[in-house]
Amino acid sequence: MVHLRSLLFLAVGLVARISAKSSTGDSVLVIVEPKQQDNYSLFFNGLKERGYELTFRAPKSEGPLVIEYDVPNFAHVILLASETKNFAKDVTPQSLVQLLGKKTNLLIALSPKQTPLSSLAAEFSLTLPPPGTPLVSYFPEREGSPSVIPVAVQANSVVPSNLQPVWFSGVPHSIGNNPLLVPILHAPAESFASETDGGSPDALVDATERGGEGLWAGSQLGLVTGFQTLDNSRVTFVGGADVFSDEYALKEISRDVPSGNAEFVREVAAWTFQESQVLRVERTTHHLVNGTEPLEQYTTNDNIVFSAYISHYDPKTSTWAPYSGINDLQLEFTMLDPHIRTAVLPSSGEPGKYSVTFRAPDRHGVFKFVIDYKRKGVDLQLMVIDFCSLTYLQSSTTVAVVPPRHDGYPRFLSAAWPYYTGAISTSIGFFLFSALWLAGDAREKKAKGHKAE
Repeated sequence: MVHLRSLLFLAVGLVARISAKSSTGDSVLVIVEPKQQDNYSLFFNGLKERGYELTFRAPKSEGPLVIEYDVPNFAHVILLASETKNFAKDVTPQSLVQLLGKKTNLLIALSPKQTPLSSLAAEFSLTLPPPGTPLVSYFPEREGSPSVIPVAVQANSVVPSNLQPVWFSGVPHSIGNNPLLVPILHAPAESFASETDGGSPDALVDATERGGEGLWAGSQLGLVTGFQTLDNSRVTFVGGADVFSDEYALKEISRDVPSGNAEFVREVAAWTFQESQVLRVERTTHHLVNGTEPLEQYTTNDNIVFSAYISHYDPKTSTWAPYSGINDLQLEFTMLDPHIRTAVLPSSGEPGKYSVTFRAPDRHGVFKFVIDYKRKGVDLQLMVIDFCSLTYLQSSTTVAVVPPRHDGYPRFLSAAWPYYTGAISTSIGFFLFSALWLAGDAREKKAKGHKAE
């Protein structure tokens, strides 16, 4: 019986490993206090069931190292030690920024207290209120602390539209104008930051005056915000670690109405770890209109066909599938500056293929086929602009554009017929003038000879 049970657990583990995985890797380092690890068991077990390999480490522990010999040891890092003020030497704001540059994804929980992670948030255009000022709301009327707030989840490109409200307890942040930010969860309109956790009212007033009226109140405050770098690595800041806790996942919003915390943190982790909203350019091709093979150089005014093949990541099968859902893809044919900018539309006959035909400019030099896709998404249900959560698409291919060869020009140019006519008429006129001049001189000499006789 014990043997059968072990086989059952092994089979469940194998099924979990082939279920949902990240497009960038499955190794996850979780930095959390050992005594608090059991508080997030539902969240951790959910990651394990989706195929992630979790490694736990205390905040002050020296190993395992986050980065070694300038190479990250993990594909993703989760920091749930939100109130820890001293981390190990390899866990600093500078090292975490370096991890993002190495394409490691980060999921970071913040705290109302001042910690090194507070200064890290400022590097991503997120402004935190003074220490000791968590988010507070007295609506709707409920039992318990006013700092434990049910927050309605507005549908966006990261979380679905059918989520129940989530319980939140922590610190809000104001969102800057950085276009790389991806707001995920906003504060309720009636909420505000208050000095209920040992904060200073004067410090809060001073910070509000510096940042503008209403800086720490209302729905413009962010509770969960993502950031996607130009290299497509992702980091998500969550205002409190309790959002991931078992307590909030099992706590009811009202009678017989469960909270949406479990599904919410699953969707946030899926986006952060690049399970969802991930695109890539598989390959690009270019050739003449009546050809099939790409050329190293084209001639001015050639008709060129450019095609790009784009796919999206399917976490359920861990495979890449063709994707034809982009309607605003553009191609730039550049030499320092774009000489041609044109739309690249999906091809109806082949999924994932985008194609365009254009004429090369009448200028020779070294050109590039450039795709640089960074867009804000559109919520089709609400018909409003939403912050983009798709990965950026970048592609560049270099070709030369040369003038025609000496035998490549036409024998006669239709636009030059006025010049041809002028040259021919001038030549004929000169010939007639010369003939008349010479003939007239001979007749004059003959007439003089007759007079002399």
